[in-house]
Amino acid sequence: MTDATPGDRIALPCPACSPDLETVHEVLKPGGHVTVRCTDCDHVHKEQLPEDETLQRSVVVSQDGDSFTAEVDVPAEEELSVGEEFLLETEEAVVTARITSLETADGREDEAAAEDVETIWSRAVGNVSVNVTMHPKDGTHDETESFKLHVPGDYEFVVGETEEFGEEEFTVEGIHVRDDAHGYDHENMDHDGDMGIAKDINRLYVRDESTTAWSAW
Repeated sequence: MTDATPGDRIALPCPACSPDLETVHEVLKPGGHVTVRCTDCDHVHKEQLPEDETLQRSVVVSQDGDSFTAEVDVPAEEELSVGEEFLLETEEAVVTARITSLETADGREDEAAAEDVETIWSRAVGNVSVNVTMHPKDGTHDETESFKLHVPGDYEFVVGETEEFGEEEFTVEGIHVRDDAHGYDHENMDHDGDMGIAKDINRLYVRDESTTAWSAW
């Protein structure tokens, strides 16, 4: 509990009214020794809060087909699960990553206690590449073009809306989300108004709006 902020409520013994049992205290002033107020008797005193115990774990981060390995500190009591996101500070940058798999002594797991995890497998989601399959403006699906869009991880794509990226202009017709994405009712979405966030998207299906000269591709 080293990051207490004013207004936080924590359990501590009170030297005035409850020296042996913990009572609820309100943090008044943070610091090496925090100033707290007992909510039972209003006694104000200073306490040194215990350090949170952390475990160092290996993490593999993949991005655009490449990957790198680093170390991350995880709270010892933490339960980890696929889909959770965390910040990883490296010498080069601060990376937002999403857990894709947890490696334990028993193999790959979707959920595990931090103490049981040997390696955290993840992918960068701060900036992502979205796979796009585009078909011609005339609506035929005999020929398609595939490419990647590089966008911020939180960029929103909506079925039925037209997007423009450089020379590419297209209307979103379908969204296929990743296995580690949460909060979606369906893996495939194709109704107007359906929305997906770039970091959750495995593939976009779109209709070209920039040209009718499909053979130019």
